[in-house]
Amino acid sequence: MAGLIATAVVVLVLVVFLARAVRVVPQARAIVVERLGRYHRTLTPGLAIVIPVVDRIRERVDLREQVVTFPPRPVITEDNLVVGIDTVIYFQVTDPRASTYEIADVISAIEQLTVTTLRNVIGSLNLEQTLTSRDEINTRLRGVLDEATGKWGIRVNRVELKAIEPPPSIQDSMEKQMRAERDRRAAILSAEGVKQSEILRAEGAKQAAILRAEGEREAKILSAQGEAEAIATVFRAIHDGNPDQKLLAYQYLQILPRIAEGDANKVWIVPSDLTRAFGGLAAFGGLADRPDRPERANGGDGGDAR
Repeated sequence: MAGLIATAVVVLVLVVFLARAVRVVPQARAIVVERLGRYHRTLTPGLAIVIPVVDRIRERVDLREQVVTFPPRPVITEDNLVVGIDTVIYFQVTDPRASTYEIADVISAIEQLTVTTLRNVIGSLNLEQTLTSRDEINTRLRGVLDEATGKWGIRVNRVELKAIEPPPSIQDSMEKQMRAERDRRAAILSAEGVKQSEILRAEGAKQAAILRAEGEREAKILSAQGEAEAIATVFRAIHDGNPDQKLLAYQYLQILPRIAEGDANKVWIVPSDLTRAFGGLAAFGGLADRPDRPERANGGDGGDAR
């Protein structure tokens, strides 16, 4: 019975020993092992064997990229304005041994280093440069932090300024300035719109006047051409008809009443050959009376004979 108990005790001790000796390290993790109080080795992901009691796990280190947000800190700019700036740091442990033994509190050390570097950088910039030069500030911060944390086994991958908060009075002044700038731009755009509208309206009136004048000119040209063609047609008809003085005198008599129409017609234009036309009419009248005269003569003679 005593031998069975001793065997069971030995088996239990071996099980506990193996349980404490076998270590499984997860992916993206590292374990710092000390032997008799001194650094011995760093366990990488996978299965590892340690000696219980002799070896001790000193630290479990996360090798993934980590993100730390720091609360707003007051920073004075070059023009003596206090602004609150909060930052975001992206870092990664590259040397588990250095991060364990070279620095006691990594997060606190990075925060204090960030605040100190930020004050140095912002102190050389005025407020306007601080608000418009975030990329430059981020680059300078990252360079200083990465250089300082390298001996701690930490690589700073990225630094971002989360927010920059000027004093309330400065914020109010900036809002008024932005509002005035927007009003100025709106007034300029409105004036440009009115200007373009007036220009387009003037261009439209100009084009309309030009088109109207061209239309009137074309109408007058067509009217003149029509009158010219009509006159030419009449002239050809008269020329082809070969009129004599009698027909022309008759046409003069037809036109004279039209010339006299209207109250404004105070002057009559008498053609130079009107006397000649009347002479033709007189001759025409004499020719018309000649057939009657022989009859009258014959009648008289007959009367006398009787």
